[in-house]
Amino acid sequence: RWTDYVPLGRRMPGTRFIAFKVPLKKSFDQKLLPEERFSPCDLLKKIKEQKEELGLIIDLTYTTRYYRPEELPATLCYSKILTMGHEIPNKQTIYQFKYVVKKFLEDNKDNDKLIGVHCTHGLNRTGYLVCRYLIDVEGMEPNAAIELFNRSRGHPIERTNYIQDLRKR
Repeated sequence: RWTDYVPLGRRMPGTRFIAFKVPLKKSFDQKLLPEERFSPCDLLKKIKEQKEELGLIIDLTYTTRYYRPEELPATLCYSKILTMGHEIPNKQTIYQFKYVVKKFLEDNKDNDKLIGVHCTHGLNRTGYLVCRYLIDVEGMEPNAAIELFNRSRGHPIERTNYIQDLRKR
C-alpha cells in the first residue's frame, strides 16, 4: 500500500514537524514505476521545493531494509526508534521520541530546520507520536493535534486504537 500515499505532507503550521512515508533505496526501483519512486534524495529535493530545510529524520520503521542512514547528507541528524506497527507505542518509545525532539529543538534554537518523521506510510506511528508530543509537551488539545496532523500530512491517521488513545490521554 506504500504507493497509495503521497510521499510527504507539508510542515505542520506552528511546529517544526513534517511527516512522510519511508524513502526507499535504489534497489526498490525495479518494483516501482518512475513516478512512484521516492528515495532519500527525492525527499531532500521535495523539502527544498517547499522552501524548508530538514535538520533531523526520526525513523520509526521496525526494520533497516528500506534505506541506509549513510545515504543521507552528513549534516542531517538521524535517529532510529524501532517502533512496532499496529500497536500503541510503549512508554519507552514515547519517552525516546520526546527526548530526541526536545534535544534537537534545544540544539537548533537559532534556526528553523524541520524534524522529519516517518514510519512506513508516514501515518499511524508517525501521526501518533507527533500528536502525542504536541498534546503532552506543547499542551495541544487532542482533536486539534489530530486534525493538524491529518491536514498537514494529506492523509488521516487510520488506526482507531491510535486515535482513541490520543483522545483519552
